[in-house]
Amino acid sequence: MGKRIYVDFDDCLCETARSFSDIAKRLFGKDVPYEKIRFFNLQESFELSDDDYEKLMLEGHKPEVLVSYDETPGASRVLNEWIDSGHEVFVITGRPYIAFEASRRWLDEHGLSRVKLFFLNKYGRDFFYKNSEFNLELEDYYKMKFDYAIEDSPMAFRFFGHLPELRVMVYDRPWNHECELPGDNYFRCTDWDLIQKKVK
Repeated sequence: MGKRIYVDFDDCLCETARSFSDIAKRLFGKDVPYEKIRFFNLQESFELSDDDYEKLMLEGHKPEVLVSYDETPGASRVLNEWIDSGHEVFVITGRPYIAFEASRRWLDEHGLSRVKLFFLNKYGRDFFYKNSEFNLELEDYYKMKFDYAIEDSPMAFRFFGHLPELRVMVYDRPWNHECELPGDNYFRCTDWDLIQKKVK
């Protein structure tokens, strides 16, 4: 029987933080390489003012920038193998819905036209697109059931509390190294090959 798999977009499917590191250096002269990004909150990691953080997020969410992000090695191969095996893959991102077209295009261009894409307000980041929308409401999200989840953000772990049987693969990133994993159903994974081995 096929499993239902939640997959985060940024820094699980694509190398978003590496691009934001380049953007922060280009716009503000902030030289914080990917390996030194200690906080999921990029405003804190790059030591930016509120205005500069807003500029950073707007720049990083431009359509031409979103479609340029490098794929995390192995991601599309593993997702397609899951789908071929009868599993359902749901990409659930904290991006605002205004990023739908570019996000869908990125998935399609990386051979992931079969995955379902949802936008959930995970982080309250809609401030940089005034009155932005999300196409998945929290009440509807909490009705969804998943067997596995792939996520890099400790801030998103709270969205898994309603699923006690869920097995969470935590994609190993610099900003989650110091995070204590919430339970023995959480597994730190360094790459997609290891994630694939854990999802049986």
